[in-house]
Amino acid sequence: MGSFFKQIYRYTHKRPYRHNENLWPYMRISRAPSGEIISLNFRGQAIPIVSLASLAGAFSGPVMLAATGPSVKDIRFKTPPSLPSMGLNGAWSLNKSVDFKFYVIVDMGFLDQRPEMVAEIVSDPKLTLFTTAHGIARIVDRVSLARIKCSLALIEDAAFKIFQPKIPATELGHCYANVRCASFADNRPDIGFTTDIRHGVFDAGTVAYWALQIAAFLGFSELYIIGLDMNNFNKPRFYESESNKLPSFLAESFEDLIVPAFTHASNQLKKKNIRVVNLSLQSAIPSQIFEKADYHQVFY
Repeated sequence: MGSFFKQIYRYTHKRPYRHNENLWPYMRISRAPSGEIISLNFRGQAIPIVSLASLAGAFSGPVMLAATGPSVKDIRFKTPPSLPSMGLNGAWSLNKSVDFKFYVIVDMGFLDQRPEMVAEIVSDPKLTLFTTAHGIARIVDRVSLARIKCSLALIEDAAFKIFQPKIPATELGHCYANVRCASFADNRPDIGFTTDIRHGVFDAGTVAYWALQIAAFLGFSELYIIGLDMNNFNKPRFYESESNKLPSFLAESFEDLIVPAFTHASNQLKKKNIRVVNLSLQSAIPSQIFEKADYHQVFY
C-alpha cells in the first residue's frame, strides 16, 4: 500500500516535492503564521508536539552538547556535570553519567539502525527530543505512540520543509534573504545559520551543526561540546565497536562544508555573545573556530 501511494504521489507532484513522498497521505500538519509546524497528525493519531515558541529563549547559562567522537572514551565522569546536557544520536550511552534534558536526532539512518537505543531515549519523560517529521513518523511506527514519554519538538531542515518544495542549496541564501534571524557565509549561499529554528534549521552534514542552532534558540550562552572530534572517521564512535559501527560520511564533506560552516557558526555565535568551548583537545576543528579546553580542567 505504501508503494502504491508513493507512485501516486510521484505522478501528481513535481520532483522538488519528492522528499515528502513517504509522509503522504499519512501525515497532516498545520503551521503558525511564523512558519513552524504547530500540529501534527500521523496515521490518524494526533501527535503531541511542543510549541517551539514556548522554548525560544526559555533557558540561560551553560549547556553541554554531547557528540559521539571516540575522544569521549577518554573522559572520566566522576559525577554528572552540574549543567543540563543535549545529547546527539548515540550519546545516550552516557545517560548514567550525564544529565540529558535535551536530545537531537535528525539522522534517519541512526533511527533505523539503533531502535533499542531510540526506544530508551523516547521513554524518558524528563527529555525534550528535537527531531524532524520523518523522525517522528519512524518513531511512532517502530516504537508506538503509547511508549513515547518524552516531549517531542518538531524541527525542519530549512531546505526540505514538509509539503513544500525542496530549496536547492545554492538558492538558500536568496530564499532566506528576508529572514532576519538567518545569516549566510560570505560567498556561500549554501551555508546558513539561524538563531530562530522556527524558520527551519540549516544543515551542514553533521547533527552537531543543528545542535548549535537549537542551543542558541533555547537561550544558552555557554556551549561546552564533548566528542566533536571530526577526525579518525574510520574509527568507531565512542559507543560503538568495530563490529557494529555505522558508516560515517563526514570525511567527504569536512573541508568543503563542515569547516566553513562551523567558521560561520562561530562568527554568528560570537555576535550573540555565546561562548563555545570544544572539549575535544585533538579535534580537527581549529581552535580559531572554537576555543579548546580539557574537560577535566573545566569540570573538576
